[in-house]
Amino acid sequence: MAIPFQAEARTIGTAGDLRKMRQRGSIPGVVYGTKLSTPLSVAVNEKELASLLRSHPHALLELDIPGSGKQPVMLTQVQREPLSRAVLHVDFHQVNMNEAIKTAVRLDMVGDSAGVREGGILQAMLHELEIHCLPDRIPESIEVDVTALGIGENLLVGDVKLPQGVTTRVDPEQVIVTVLLPQKDLTEEEAARADEAAEAAAERTHEAKMEVHTSE
Repeated sequence: MAIPFQAEARTIGTAGDLRKMRQRGSIPGVVYGTKLSTPLSVAVNEKELASLLRSHPHALLELDIPGSGKQPVMLTQVQREPLSRAVLHVDFHQVNMNEAIKTAVRLDMVGDSAGVREGGILQAMLHELEIHCLPDRIPESIEVDVTALGIGENLLVGDVKLPQGVTTRVDPEQVIVTVLLPQKDLTEEEAARADEAAEAAAERTHEAKMEVHTSE
């Protein structure tokens, strides 16, 4: 189900106009789409946008623009100030509800891992999964059950049951989560490799781009 989200139409202004807009708590944005004769310039509430980015950054939105009606869109790009990370501009992409899209969805680890009960350390290697489905099939999250995962064992992308109508092109052998030996039981080399893997996973999540692609 699409999340209602409010926007206002805006005129294209100067850099000074945009700066004043942000100071008032509004973030400039643009809506693109093949059904639009020209892109729509909009403004959205900064606090509402921040809440959306925290909870549902890849969700299908029902963007309500006075004078232009409600548009099914997804957030495709967020431009931030390099130092403060404050949002400067957002792009929305109008989606065709009858065409499959590629997006990302959060992975939620559920269950009490057998390995953790034995003293192991649960290490998530993927926090999001790229999926392919119709816009109205996008799940809020995908559960990853780690209950049976013992020390030294991995749970792979291919082990996860996806919702009906949802597929992924990610390598089924890619590790989502693993249970490591307690740090004190690892050799120095094993501990270094575990730290490197965790840093790499965190970096992939940080650098992940929000993209919407229609199927060919």
